[in-house]
Amino acid sequence: MSRASTQSAPKIFRSEEELAQLPASERIRYRLVQADRRYHANDNIAAFMREGEMEELKAEVQAKLQDVLQALVIDTDSDHNTNETAKRVAKMYLEEVFRGRYVPMPAVTEFPNAERLNELMIVGPITVRSACSHHMCPIFGRVWIGILPNEHSNLIGLSKYARIADWIMSRPQIQEEAVTMLANELQARVRPDGLGIVMEADHFCMHWRGVKDTETAMVNSVMRGAFLKDANLRREFLSLLPRRQQG
Repeated sequence: MSRASTQSAPKIFRSEEELAQLPASERIRYRLVQADRRYHANDNIAAFMREGEMEELKAEVQAKLQDVLQALVIDTDSDHNTNETAKRVAKMYLEEVFRGRYVPMPAVTEFPNAERLNELMIVGPITVRSACSHHMCPIFGRVWIGILPNEHSNLIGLSKYARIADWIMSRPQIQEEAVTMLANELQARVRPDGLGIVMEADHFCMHWRGVKDTETAMVNSVMRGAFLKDANLRREFLSLLPRRQQG
């Protein structure tokens, strides 16, 4: 995918030794720009990271977050509640909530459709957690996946749907884009005749700030192949999804 950016490419370094003097974030960005690869908030950049650079990134993020806390006029030296907050948040960002940016996709074993299954299969609800890339506020949701396989489809284990969903959602995301990314990944791997995905999520950028509306959720869907063309199949899939539980 081409990098959508107006920034100029960095200077060409003459040696790996010179490149090694840069902070890890700049080295990784250099590789991305040289490869003309995009690095938006919801892109995976694992292929451009080298051994040991995750730890270096955590140290960089920790230092920057410490600056943020100082700018917020928080005395992290004498406040026992915040004196390691920058370290904790840096670890949380890189190892947990945004992990899907920095690690390769988990291994997924695929099996041929030996029995030539061609009936509707539904997986879900899969619990997903993400963060809005506008305000970095949490997103908590559920995903349902409908698959209509054909004799040439690859079948994957039920847990692998959850692993792939978690890998994609564990990045700063916009829900509409996240569901499309998940659909693209599953379409390429399973190669079904039809694919349907529905996601329902609570956005804390609505609950926690702005209008502070605690009741609003967002539901969106992606339909591919037979799910898009066959209204009866689409209706069957949607009818089998449980209604949202009311609080």
